[in-house]
Amino acid sequence: MYVKLGKRSAALIATGLSGALVLSACGGSDDDSGSGGGSADGGSFSIYIGEPENPLVPSNTTESEGHQVISSLWTGLIEYAQDGAVEYTGVAESIESEDNTTWTVTLKDGWTFHDGTPVTAQSFVDAWNWGAYSPNAQGASYFFSNIQGYEDLQAPTDDAGNVTGDPAATEMSGLKVVDEQTFTVTLASAFAQFPVTVGYSAFYPLPEAFFDDPEAFGTRPIGNGPFQADEDFVPGQGFTVSKFDDYAGEQPAQADTVDFRVYADLNTGLNDVEAGNLDVLPDMPPDALASAEDTFGDRFIEAPSSGFQYLGFPTYDERFADKRVRQALSMAIDRQSIADAIFFGGRTPATSVIAPVVDGQRDDACQYCSLDVERANQLLDEAGFDRSQPIELWFNAGAGHDAWVEAVGNQLRENLGVEFALRGDLDFAEYLPLGDEKGFTGPFRLGWSMDYPSPQNYLEPLFSTSALPPAGSNSAFYSNPQFDQLVAQANAASSNEEAVKLYQQAEDLLLEDMPIIPMFFEVEQALRSENVSDVVIDVFGDIDVARVVVNS
Repeated sequence: MYVKLGKRSAALIATGLSGALVLSACGGSDDDSGSGGGSADGGSFSIYIGEPENPLVPSNTTESEGHQVISSLWTGLIEYAQDGAVEYTGVAESIESEDNTTWTVTLKDGWTFHDGTPVTAQSFVDAWNWGAYSPNAQGASYFFSNIQGYEDLQAPTDDAGNVTGDPAATEMSGLKVVDEQTFTVTLASAFAQFPVTVGYSAFYPLPEAFFDDPEAFGTRPIGNGPFQADEDFVPGQGFTVSKFDDYAGEQPAQADTVDFRVYADLNTGLNDVEAGNLDVLPDMPPDALASAEDTFGDRFIEAPSSGFQYLGFPTYDERFADKRVRQALSMAIDRQSIADAIFFGGRTPATSVIAPVVDGQRDDACQYCSLDVERANQLLDEAGFDRSQPIELWFNAGAGHDAWVEAVGNQLRENLGVEFALRGDLDFAEYLPLGDEKGFTGPFRLGWSMDYPSPQNYLEPLFSTSALPPAGSNSAFYSNPQFDQLVAQANAASSNEEAVKLYQQAEDLLLEDMPIIPMFFEVEQALRSENVSDVVIDVFGDIDVARVVVNS
């Protein structure tokens, strides 16, 4: 999931499911009890979000701002604990397989959507087919790509990528409804970690009302989660959601209403918390971190994170097509000095594309992530890089990236003799589509928080050929068949050890090609007002909105 500012400790374990492997976490997050008792009537609180990139449809919400909203409106087949562990507290009673290829999903009774209609097996099958069908252009379409028949839902294209016809089918052959509470999923190849993935928002169910008017639905969504939307989401403003009294999950909403407020700038949100006009700020401006603990006390919240910040390369641009250029730019950056000067302990230098909270991460995976000015200049010369032209550095506006991206530019100028130009004038909702359209003209800032606790989630959704936009999040437009093959082999592995080994081989290849510059791993840092308590950030970077208590 793309994160605006940067937004699960995980280890592979065997489950009780027949033949299945899943991942669970061993990290944690802050459970801040605050002060005061809960409001007798539930009360209301407000929370900061940036502008969502797209209407609020689960299969098209792949970034943090929209995800924070829809995670309060929906509950998936499974849920993730605060530390990322898989919990069967969602809609699924069980997800079982004998061969890790054909999975039987059995649902619990009693789940309903906000419009009163039941959540059934058909609700999932129809939603997944709609999300996978390429003419619907859903940003999370890629997440269905390992289901048998997915390719038949993709429109044919010519060598230039232009659509030349209609897909061969509208439904994946691997999805079958058995009865109202049961459906089967047949994968194109064995994937032992399949049960872990289906808590991600792309796999949420949809009511029949969605298919009547998907566009209107994205403005006033109908989910099955602890809160429901009673009004339209207004771009630039947000909306207020209310407690869903018939929620069937184990964690009902504590507050009566939540006001999701859209902000263009983190500093404005910080000012509003300080003034008592905003209750929850999920991220902190970097320049406020040095004094945050002293200033705000236990209202300042820190927790483990799966967040990963990086600078992607537009590999479609001839200037950055040579991997030696990409390696050189990475080796010219002193990540530790930037982390110390700007983030005050809130970031650590990244030496991998997999966050430390995930099993399989290695501290020394990236040989080009350490400062080596001499080698960087040598590589740049070997590649024949034109140093007379400035490098354009892209980042989204209003999210606190200005200082650290400028620091990167200063180091490139000092260490490589290359000038830079900052391109930070687009908000997040404009910035991501530009990347999908191959609009970046230089290294571009992005962040990633895992969608589910697996090293696979840091590799396949970001760097596989099947995840090229618009079907996925491969904004660097990196494609290497050997990388794809290694990830596919890891997905089909029959043991934890084998899977990790193969994922690491894929990462080694990726870090040799360097389609991105790994920059920082994160710590979640948030702020609450005196009005609320039990503000918890999970390892995915989301505030658990249902748990927040409004103080009396």
